[in-house]
Amino acid sequence: MTAGAPGQWPVPEPVDLDASDDSALYVQRAAERARREIVLTSIRAHLDEQPTPGAVHTVARHWISDISTAADEIAKAKRKAA
Repeated sequence: MTAGAPGQWPVPEPVDLDASDDSALYVQRAAERARREIVLTSIRAHLDEQPTPGAVHTVARHWISDISTAADEIAKAKRKAA
């Protein structure tokens, strides 16, 4: 067999996470992932505080609406800036 099958272990050439070119990108991705987890955990905690299943769905719809509104506003601002 030839080397290079996707997902093969051991990896023929491991990625050097300390490389200067990739380290900034690695840190950026880690920060984005952490921010996403913080936000989702906060939303989940808020949903968990709701007293009934119906209230959970109502609050979830409000979150969806608020996020969609914010996305529309930000996209509109970015279009104007471009």
